Amino acid sequence: MATYVYETIPRQAGEAPRRFEVVQGMKDAPLSRHPDTGAPVRRVISGGYGIMSKPSASSTPAAVPAGCAPGCACHSPARFPQP
Repeated sequence: MATYVYETIPRQAGEAPRRFEVVQGMKDAPLSRHPDTGAPVRRVISGGYGIMSKPSASSTPAAVPAGCAPGCACHSPARFPQP
């Protein structure tokens, strides 16, 4: 179940809309009338908030080295000619 925000649709100029929340299933049709007063309403689309950031070098985990395999170069002498 999700909580949706609705507001009344003002009938007269200068009338302020009133907001309220309704818990509904995600597949339920949006309300067209206020459940108590019967006034016309519309669903308010609002963005949630979240913290998004680019990970820093200190917060990203280091790569895990692969284990040695037979014939790996990490335990054998260098094969390149030394100057």
